[in-house]
Amino acid sequence: MSDLINNQEDKTISLHPSFAGVLSKKQAIKKKLKNIHHKIGVYSAKGGVGKTTISINLAYALRDMGYKVGLLDADIDTPNIPLFLGITEKINAVHLPISTYHKDGLEISSTGMLVGDIDKPIIWRGPIIAKMIDDFLLNTMWGELDYLIIDLPPGTSDAPLSIMQLIDLDGFIMVTTPQVIAGINSIRSGLMAKRLNVPILGVIENMSKNGESESTKGVVSKLNTKFLGFIEYDEKFNNFGDNAKIAVESDEKIKAEYSEILKNLKIE
Repeated sequence: MSDLINNQEDKTISLHPSFAGVLSKKQAIKKKLKNIHHKIGVYSAKGGVGKTTISINLAYALRDMGYKVGLLDADIDTPNIPLFLGITEKINAVHLPISTYHKDGLEISSTGMLVGDIDKPIIWRGPIIAKMIDDFLLNTMWGELDYLIIDLPPGTSDAPLSIMQLIDLDGFIMVTTPQVIAGINSIRSGLMAKRLNVPILGVIENMSKNGESESTKGVVSKLNTKFLGFIEYDEKFNNFGDNAKIAVESDEKIKAEYSEILKNLKIE
């Protein structure tokens, strides 16, 4: 019996080196971002549902409420935030730390402001994408912020996975549209987040026609979360985006829709 006890006492728990590395990096990022009070990801595995538009307008709506806000474009190889905001200037990333870009009272960072011509493809494999995420989190001077809004790419691979693993998020806002396929992909991405212990803060239906659709009700139910609100389909969004105008700054009806979403979000 004593041998059995001794054998049990001799057992130690060891971490796989890669997992230990993630934990160490997560602690370093937590320390680096300690002056950012709330970190919110905007996400869906489905492309084309309007994550970037919603991220930008949430950031501006929060700024209009008096908060200090940062906006991170985590779509590393297809960065669109500079295009939506009409940003053509580049950030100097030769020497660390990397500065953010200041626009309209927001702190913004995107690979679109780090690489060359914005219309040329960024052809990077997973390890380089993961390294770029590290730079945005560990080597960028965000300063003190009330909110950091993170615009995630579609899918469930490198960039979303890194964000989920490395940042202590308040949670994800899931974006869907009335289409069934969008709902299915939103459920997939939400379940991935839950598996990695990232809270789901709620669901926004974008390009809505008649309020909350049956598909979106299914997403809300399956993810056991709440419906934050809807953004009605409006052709004006295309004009705003093409002309680098912010919807919540240009249309009172759209501004009211985002105000309702933030009221329902209720992050203390």
